[in-house]
Amino acid sequence: MSGEFFIFIVLSLIAIGGGIMMINLTKVVHMVVALVFTFISISGIYVMLSAEFIAVVQILIYSGAITIMMLFGIMLTRHNDKSETSGGGFRKFLIFLAILGFGLVFYLGIYQLELGEPSTSLHENNTEQIGIALYSKYIIPFELTSVILLVALIGAIVLAKRDDEEGEERE
Repeated sequence: MSGEFFIFIVLSLIAIGGGIMMINLTKVVHMVVALVFTFISISGIYVMLSAEFIAVVQILIYSGAITIMMLFGIMLTRHNDKSETSGGGFRKFLIFLAILGFGLVFYLGIYQLELGEPSTSLHENNTEQIGIALYSKYIIPFELTSVILLVALIGAIVLAKRDDEEGEERE
């Protein structure tokens, strides 16, 4: 067993464990923390695949921004944090059987999969290639996306300001 395989197994188990914990936990904040563990372990898998740019984007956008947005959404809304009663033991047993069957099907599918020759062009300048493609071939869609996001931001500010003004007039 090589070191890469061991690290892959550890990261995969953390990702799967975080996903299972997110489904089974009852408090929403704990679910978000489990989701962060899943996002960070997936980012580690991206690093192992020599996709450093995607790994950094995964950490910045998902583990950072999306998680903080979810936490702010939880804090700003009135969320009833009472735990609900979970199903009986029979339901948990059926879920365990479904997960086991799903894992078995994927194991058999991957075990019999033949991908051909492995690519030998790993560890190239992936970030540089993405930047060159983004700012040469895809510059117009990139700039249009930035303009659409700017318009959406200005629209959100206008709508929020209008709601504040209407609230002040009512008081």
